[in-house]
Formats: sequence, structure tokens, C-alpha cells
Amino acid sequence: MRIGLPKEIKKEEYRVALTPETASTYVRNGHSVTIEAGAGMGSGFSDEQYLAAGCSVEADKKKLFQNAEMIVKVKEPLPEEYGLFRSGQILYTYLHLAADKSLTEAMLASGVIGVAYETVQESDGSLPLLIPMSQIAGRLAVQEGAKYLEKPFGGRGILLGGVPGIRKGKVVILGGGIAGTNACQMAVGIGAQVTIMDISAKRLAELDILFGTRVQTLYSIPSNIEQEIKDADLVIGAVLIPGAAAPKLITRRHLKLMKPGAVLVDISVDQGGTFETTRPTTHADPIFIEEGIVHYCVANMPGAVSLSSTLALTSVTNRYGLKIADLGIEQAMKESRPIRAGLNCHTGRLTNRAVAEAHGMRYVEEV
Repeated sequence: MRIGLPKEIKKEEYRVALTPETASTYVRNGHSVTIEAGAGMGSGFSDEQYLAAGCSVEADKKKLFQNAEMIVKVKEPLPEEYGLFRSGQILYTYLHLAADKSLTEAMLASGVIGVAYETVQESDGSLPLLIPMSQIAGRLAVQEGAKYLEKPFGGRGILLGGVPGIRKGKVVILGGGIAGTNACQMAVGIGAQVTIMDISAKRLAELDILFGTRVQTLYSIPSNIEQEIKDADLVIGAVLIPGAAAPKLITRRHLKLMKPGAVLVDISVDQGGTFETTRPTTHADPIFIEEGIVHYCVANMPGAVSLSSTLALTSVTNRYGLKIADLGIEQAMKESRPIRAGLNCHTGRLTNRAVAEAHGMRYVEEV
């Protein structure tokens, strides 16, 4: 199969979907890999390293798309890329279609076959291609939240870990999954007072065992959320419903209950956000203030630590990508339940229920 690796064009997106090492595994399996010139530079990989791995380099993005049977990316296509896809071409990347109706419509119109990293799901319910980025985003959420609590950025002027003789900062985490758990680890590690909330009694029990008396676990119900955010310094939205839009757990009304200068970090921004006031931001312009509350809603948080993120991401995506290339998409779906779950659209047909429900569209279960 002819594999194309384009350079990411999302603002401040420095990750790349294949390292020279992972690209070489495609080559060893008899496939050809063409990279767009400079695609790996943001993660520290030169064109020469890809050439040494057996890849070819193409300076013309349009030609790369025209020749490739499968495009491997990190982030969802942007409007300027919509016209590059063709019917039957495979796109293997993060898509987050539930939060973007225009992208969904464009992919259906192009006839591209979209396999979304975030919905590739193993039989145990795990999302292996989302886990490493959720881990990184969870850890970054505390790091960035602590930064924007500083007074020069509009924050309360709070040191989350405190010092002897003063109160520690309070962190409230909505969602006890991979991202939320990693955020909790970081917040506990710097000495903050931490509350983590979830709707699952089983998950709360697991978190209680994991963190013991170092954290407060609470059911994620409206009354508990309202009570906890009143004295929170940092609130992290880390809710995930696979493939679907995130629920809005904090509304504009809730912001009036919070302390001026508190910080909201929305890890769920790619899926529409956990906060009603969320709107995507960039690393160059990461925050905005609504109702006196600082919002950090960068839609590609892991892109800031591009080398770590690229290494973590490609270590898990390569297995499924190789299977698609080796077997072809139809046979790969027959043999792999996770890849079948990852299929979001196929030659003009929507194949993911959660995406269809988010946009009021029809979908098909079998293709």
C-alpha cells in the first residue's frame, strides 16, 4: 500500500504521525511511505532520517495526497485539506467528528474512509490510541493550570502546592478516566488539595484505593459539582464518552459561583468541551477570561510536548495502521474488532452511532 505522511497544519501542532522508526516498519512490510518535506521537524526528525528509513520525500502536499492510498495523520483535517481527499482513500488519524459537523459532512462528501484513533476500541472497552494522549493531557492540565493561576495571567495568584503555614490550592477534576487520573496524580504530586468526581461507583472505589486519603472522591452530580467549584482554584474537565460530544457539566451560571481568577482547563475541548463557555484556543493564544474565570482550552495540548507525544502516540498507532496496510481496510475490519470500531465513515456513509446522534444524521452499522 502507498502510505502518505503529511505535515500537520493545525496551529502550533508539532507532532508527526510516523517517526522514522515506525515508518520503516511499513517499508519492511513491503509498503511505500512518502512524507511531506519537513513533516517531522516539529518533533525533531529530519527528512534525511526518513530517507535513511526507506521513505521518499515529497515537497508538494497535493501530489502526496494524490498518490497515497492511506493518509496517516495526527489531527483532524482542516478546511484547506478537505479537497485533497478522494473516494476510497483511507484516512487514519484523530477525527473527533462529534464536535465538528462541517468536517463530518466534508468527509462524507469526499467518500474518504475515516478510521478515528479515538474510537479504536478493544474488547475490554479500552481506547488504546487515546490512552497515551489522555495521559499526557491530564498531566499537562495541572501544569498549565498552575501556570495560569499566576496573577500576571489573570489568575488568583495561588501556588497550588502552598507552603507551610498557608492553605494549599484546591483542584477539582471532573472525570476519573485516564486523563482525570493522570491529572490527579500530578495535582497530588505537587501537594494540592484534590477532589476527583465521576459517575461510576466502581471507578470511584478504584480511585479511592489508588489515592487513599490524599484525595476526596465524589459522585459527579449537579449538587456536588456546584458545591466543589465554589472554593476551587483549578477545575479540570476530563470527561470522555467515546466518539460522542462531551456533556456540559459547568454552565455560564456556574462561573458566577466561583472565585474570580480561578482557572478552568478543558481537556475535553476536542469533543466539544465540558464547560458551556469552552471555545478552542491555541498554544500561541491559550487563554481567555469569561465572567472573571480564566479558561485554558487548547485543542491540541499534547502538541506542546511534541517529541514525548509523538513517541507515545506512534508506539500504539503503528500496530493497527500496519494491519490496515497489510490486509486492506475491508479485511482488516473483518479480522480486527478494534479497527471496525474505529471506522467512522466509509465512502459517503456514516458508520458511528455517537457521531450520527451528535449531528442528527443517519448511519449504517455494516459497510
